[in-house]
Amino acid sequence: MRVMIDACVLYPTVMREVVLGVAAQGLFDARWSPRILEEWARATIKLGAEQEVLARGEIATLEARFPTASVRYDAGIEKHFWLPDPADIHVLAAAVAGSCDMILTLNAKDFPRNILAEEGLERRDPDAFLRDLHAQWPDQVGAVANAVLAEARRLSGDNWNMRGLMKKARLPRLGKALEAAQG
Repeated sequence: MRVMIDACVLYPTVMREVVLGVAAQGLFDARWSPRILEEWARATIKLGAEQEVLARGEIATLEARFPTASVRYDAGIEKHFWLPDPADIHVLAAAVAGSCDMILTLNAKDFPRNILAEEGLERRDPDAFLRDLHAQWPDQVGAVANAVLAEARRLSGDNWNMRGLMKKARLPRLGKALEAAQG
């Protein structure tokens, strides 16, 4: 399954690490476009110039880690699509050009299901998507989440629990499922 990942999913660190960790496990094929990655980098500017530099370093690492993920297309195809927010048309165009099955986004209102269905796409939010993957592959998703939890504890110095970290990362249903699976 090919999944176009919107910038709003790549920018929050914990969410990105869980989503891409699961992709690295082979549970889906991650896709993005150079413009999506640029949106991510520019979104970090509000946290300071050094954050943009860090984001660009992470982007370079991701492109090396997922060499087939970047979808390039002729920008002229964008004129064939319509979305409520014209600034999001590039995501739809990249998904179509990349032969994706879905768009993973937090931005439901700007990606209406009926419009996406016309292009053979579905829209999923990261929490529901990851929870469903966890239901199918609990060991793989659990291992990724545990690694992300360990790294969050190491970097922050805080003793995060799984449910709290996932809730903060806007993945509350996944956190609940992971906690239930751990007993």
